[in-house]
Amino acid sequence: MKRIFAAGLALAGIILSNPSRADEPVTIRVGWSSANASIVPVGLAKKDLMRHYGKSYTVEGVRFAGSPAVITGLSTNSVDFGQLAYSSFAFAIENAKMTDLRIVSDVFQDGVADYYSGKYDVLNDGPIKKVEDLKGHVIAASAAGSAMDIGLRVMLRQHHLDDRKDVSIIEAQFPSMPAMLTEKKVDLITATVPFSEDPKLKAIAHPLFAQKDAVGPTQMIVWVAHQRFLADHRAASVDFLADALNVLHYFQNPKNHDEIASMLASFMKQPPAQMGWMFTKGDFYRDPSGRPNLKVMQSNIDQLHDLGIVPASFDVARYADLSLVDEAAARLGK
Repeated sequence: MKRIFAAGLALAGIILSNPSRADEPVTIRVGWSSANASIVPVGLAKKDLMRHYGKSYTVEGVRFAGSPAVITGLSTNSVDFGQLAYSSFAFAIENAKMTDLRIVSDVFQDGVADYYSGKYDVLNDGPIKKVEDLKGHVIAASAAGSAMDIGLRVMLRQHHLDDRKDVSIIEAQFPSMPAMLTEKKVDLITATVPFSEDPKLKAIAHPLFAQKDAVGPTQMIVWVAHQRFLADHRAASVDFLADALNVLHYFQNPKNHDEIASMLASFMKQPPAQMGWMFTKGDFYRDPSGRPNLKVMQSNIDQLHDLGIVPASFDVARYADLSLVDEAAARLGK
């Protein structure tokens, strides 16, 4: 008994002399694919606005080629928070059976009112004058399964073109697409900001249609996380979302426009003059309270099922937990 008591004292001494790691900030590994989509990675340059950074959490950014690749990061637990397009989220739930995922916040929405919508550009002097003209031609699209890829395929089907037989779709990165169109290697490109705003591209090309013409408004990108991570690290996750909203509000303030445009231009290696669209009506819509439009997202996913792109639809609200972002938003007015 004395030995057991002595061992207990020794263990207590070890615990007291080595503070619990629970007091250390939680590292939140964030999967992202678009630099202008959220506070990661550009917003991390404004750590003075991130009041909880380094206290309750830190961020480790992990870049992916597109939102479909983020599914792999989430499935292998190499990221904790990930940006997923509505289409990628549907694939994660229905195809990968990742039913532990929860939508926690809005990132941005396409085609809301008079805000920006992604473009599908063709040459001014090229052979494509209407969607039907794309038959037999080559198209450059973003990652297969991404929101803009789905918008393209939906528009083709609406015009009675088989996206697997009537056209040739090749995957390409957004920065390389304008050159591919200029050199006539492809006949249509998917173009999004900032690349769609390049004066050189605008001089030779125009949008054949916009994403909202194909699928209507979309809950384009959402933040998702595993339910178990949110349960284990709720306080840190709320702090992260609160800081993200604080940075978003700073970005959305017109007084800070030139500063933020310069920051993003430097990061994306683009001329600052091409960043005038940022956080204006020429940009995607971002909900100031961080709330995604689940009704629109439900419609988007129902459409994927109707077109046979996913095997079934599902109740989107069942896979959402907006209590964290609501708690985060409630802090900002205090």
